[in-house]
Amino acid sequence: MRTHNVICIGSKIWVRIIFCMILCCVNEVNAQSITIDGDAGGKRFDGIGAVSGGGATSVLLKDYPAPQRNQILDLLFKPDFGASLSTLLVEVPGDGNSTQGSEPSHMHFREDENYSRGYEWLLMSEAKKRNPSITIDANGWSCPKWIGNGNFWSQDMCNYYVKWIEGLKNVYGIDLNAIGCRNERGVNLDFVKMLRTTLNKSGLSKVKIHAFDNWNSNKFDWCKTMLTDSVLRASVDVLSAHTMSEIPTPPSVIKLSERLNKPIWNTEEHVYKKGFDCEISLVASFNRNFIISGATKIVNWYLVGSTYGIEPFSNKPPMMIARQPWSGNYHIRKVLWGYAHYGQFTRVGWQYLKGACDTLVGGGSYVTLKSPGNDYSIIAETKNAKKNQTLNFTIKGGLPNSTLCVWRSNIKEQFIRLQNITPVNSHFQITLEPESIYSISTLRGQQKGSFTEIPTSQHFPFPYYDNFESYKNAGNYGYLPHYTADISGVFELAERPDHKGKCLHQVIKAGAQSWAPGWIPYTIIGDSSWGDYEVSADVYPSKRGWAGVMGRVSATGTGYGCKPSGYYCSFSADGICSLFLSHENGKNKMGKLLATTKIPLDSTKKWHQLMLRFSGTTISCLVDGKLVLSTVDSTFAKGMAGLISGSKDMQNNDAYFDNLLINKLNGKTPDITVFSKDIRPIYKNGQ
Repeated sequence: MRTHNVICIGSKIWVRIIFCMILCCVNEVNAQSITIDGDAGGKRFDGIGAVSGGGATSVLLKDYPAPQRNQILDLLFKPDFGASLSTLLVEVPGDGNSTQGSEPSHMHFREDENYSRGYEWLLMSEAKKRNPSITIDANGWSCPKWIGNGNFWSQDMCNYYVKWIEGLKNVYGIDLNAIGCRNERGVNLDFVKMLRTTLNKSGLSKVKIHAFDNWNSNKFDWCKTMLTDSVLRASVDVLSAHTMSEIPTPPSVIKLSERLNKPIWNTEEHVYKKGFDCEISLVASFNRNFIISGATKIVNWYLVGSTYGIEPFSNKPPMMIARQPWSGNYHIRKVLWGYAHYGQFTRVGWQYLKGACDTLVGGGSYVTLKSPGNDYSIIAETKNAKKNQTLNFTIKGGLPNSTLCVWRSNIKEQFIRLQNITPVNSHFQITLEPESIYSISTLRGQQKGSFTEIPTSQHFPFPYYDNFESYKNAGNYGYLPHYTADISGVFELAERPDHKGKCLHQVIKAGAQSWAPGWIPYTIIGDSSWGDYEVSADVYPSKRGWAGVMGRVSATGTGYGCKPSGYYCSFSADGICSLFLSHENGKNKMGKLLATTKIPLDSTKKWHQLMLRFSGTTISCLVDGKLVLSTVDSTFAKGMAGLISGSKDMQNNDAYFDNLLINKLNGKTPDITVFSKDIRPIYKNGQ
C-alpha cells in the first residue's frame, strides 16, 4: 500500500514536470542558433550619437550652473556612465532658423570672423574633454545672406565651412572628422567637388565629406553617378541620408557602397515616441539601420531638450530635458538608456561581424560587434515579440570563453545588470523576454550613472530684470545673455551705440538663407504660464526699421516656419507705434494689426522705453511711461515675453535693446543685483 502511494506521488511529480516543460515550450519560441565567428570580418562600426542643432536645441544648456551642467554633460558623453555617445553631430550655425531657432554664425558678414559666438564650441569641447575618442561631425542648415550672393551652393560656402573647421582646430584644439554639404536641401554635385578641393587646398584632406543628407525616397538616386564620374567618386567619402527606419537604403545602393568601399551613414534618424517605447524603438532603429540599410553610423535627432516648452519638438526626441537653468533642474528620459545599451558596449572602430547580425525569429533583432582585439558585444531587442526566445550561441574564430556581463532594460526598469553568463566549450545560451533590450559583452566597467541631488523644478524668476552690465566680457558668454532663446535672427551682447554701457543688439539686418521659412527676428524668454504682466525694454531702432517687445507668446511655429503665436508692439524711429496679434496659422505675414498711432518725438532722444501691458483681455502699449495704445483681445491669455525687430523693406532689421524688465502690473523695478549675482561665463577668457 505504501509502495503504491510512493509510485502515485512520483507519477504526479513527473506529470507536473512534463506539464511545466510543455508550458515552457508553448511560451517560448523554438531556440535560435547563432554562430559568432571572430574571423568572419565585417563592416567598420562608425558610432552612434545624436545631433545638437537643426534648431537651437542646446541653447539653455549653456546657462546652467556649472555643477548641474557638468552632470548633464557626464550623462551624455562620459564613457561607461550614461548614454556614452561615441559620435556627435553639430550644426554649423548660420544665423537662420533651422527648426526651433537660430544660432549665431562665426561670420555674420564676409570680413567678420569670431569663434566665441554661440555654444556649439562649448558642447564639442566638453564632449571631447570627457571622451577624447568621440568623433565630431558637422553640417549646415542655414547660412548668412551674403554667402554666394544668396546662393548656398557656392565657393563662399566652401570657404565658410573651412573657416569654421579651422576655428574649431585653432581655437579649441579639436579636429573635425566629417562634414556634410547641406541638411535636407537636395543635391548639388558641383558643390561637393568644390568643397573637396577647398578642404584639400586648406590642408584638411582628412576631413571626410558625407553626401547628401536628404530624407525622401530618391535620396540615394545621385549615387550611381559616381560610377562614371571619377571626380565625384573621389570627392565623396560617405553615402549619407536621413530616416532610414522610414525609407530604407535600396539594396542596389548597399551593393554600390561595398563596391566603392564607401560606408553608409544615417546622419539623422527620427524616433518621436514616449517612455520605454522610445527607448526600445531607438535600439531597434540602430540595429535595423545596419541590418536592413547597411548604415554603420547612426545619429539621432536630437541630443538634449534645452529649449523652451512652447517650441516645436520640445519633449519627445531628446534623451534629456534640461530647460530650467535658473533652477538647475533637469530629468532623464528613458531613451537615454537605449543609447547606453550601445554606447557602453561598443567603440568606434569596432566591426559588425558577418553572420551575427540579423532579425530574430520570434520578433526583434540583434547585432554583434567586435573590437580590434577579441572583445565583443551583442545588442538585442525584442520589440513586438510575444513570447520568450532562447538563443543558443556558438563562438569561434579566436573569441575567448570569457565571462559575459548581461544588462537589460524593459518597461519596468532600465539598464539593470543581470547574472553573468560563462560560455562552456564555446557555447552559451540566453533567454530573451519580450519587449526588452539586452547588451551582452566581454567588456566591464559599465554603470547606470546618476546624481542624487538634482535641484527641484521652479518657475522662471519673476519679476525679471537684465541691464546686461554684468556680462563683463561678451565673448565669455558666447555673446548671448542668459535665458533668451533666439528663434529668428541673432540677439547678441554688445556695446550701446552711445557707448554708455552694454545692451542687446539684433545684428542680422536682412535675414539669412534659412533652412526653414524665416520670419522677422525675435527672441523669447520667461514662463508660458504668465498671464497678466508687463514687459518693457529700452529700444533703439534702426533709422529705417523698428524695435519691439512681445508678450503672451504661446508657440514659436511648427518647426518648418517660425511665426509666433502671441502679441507684439513695434516702435519705429519715426515714432510709429503699432500693436499686432500674431498667429502661426495666420494669413497676414506680419500678423493682424490691432492698433496703431504716431507719436511726436524729440529728435535728440534715441532711446525710448517701450512697454506692453496685459490685464485680462485688455492689452496696452506705453512709450516712455505714457499710454499710447490700448485694445481688447482674448486670443491668447498666457505666454512668454520676448524682443523683436523688423523693417518695411526687411533690409534694416537690426535694433538695440536695454533694461529688459518683466514685471507685475505697475510694479517697481527690482534690484539688479538679485539677477546679476549668478551671471556665470560659459567660456574662460573668451574661449
